[in-house]
Amino acid sequence: MRKKLIILLISTALFTCKERLKETIVPHEVNKTANTLKKVSDSTTKPLKDNVLKEATKTRQQIKQELNLKGFKTYDYIDKKTNDTILIQQYFMAILKRGSIRGLNEEEEEELQKFHVAHLKKIYRLGYADIAGAFGDDGYYGGVTIYNVPTLKMADSLVKSNPMVASGRLEIEIHPWWAPKGFHLR
Repeated sequence: MRKKLIILLISTALFTCKERLKETIVPHEVNKTANTLKKVSDSTTKPLKDNVLKEATKTRQQIKQELNLKGFKTYDYIDKKTNDTILIQQYFMAILKRGSIRGLNEEEEEELQKFHVAHLKKIYRLGYADIAGAFGDDGYYGGVTIYNVPTLKMADSLVKSNPMVASGRLEIEIHPWWAPKGFHLR
């Protein structure tokens, strides 16, 4: 009976997630504030490099003003060695943890993983996430996603639309995270 209940729950979650991905993964809270965020258009599918080049042509002050108008929290940090002013922006870090739903068969796990990856790709392409990755061990923590949205409520809504989270396979922990705007991983 328990196994049937778990399979029903997973099937329902997978179907729901699949339908969400067909429509859009951007939840209601994100849609309500879409006019304050960058309009999603064909330009969102251009390579990230193009967007970085456009950002580079704007001044730090212009970027800061645009972010603040969209509801992002920012502040200026002055490097004491170089006297450079660095724009710091608040992002949201979602830490994925092992959820309570375990014991999926290999086929169910693979299907859920496909939806999970599709979800992450889509929110990255739409500009709502800047980076996502799994941890390399089989521990309690599964991975991290950095959300580039102005509010915790929006980040939480995006995380909860992740099929792995919606199914209970993963749980979330979200923290505000401050980082220099425009710095990249090396």
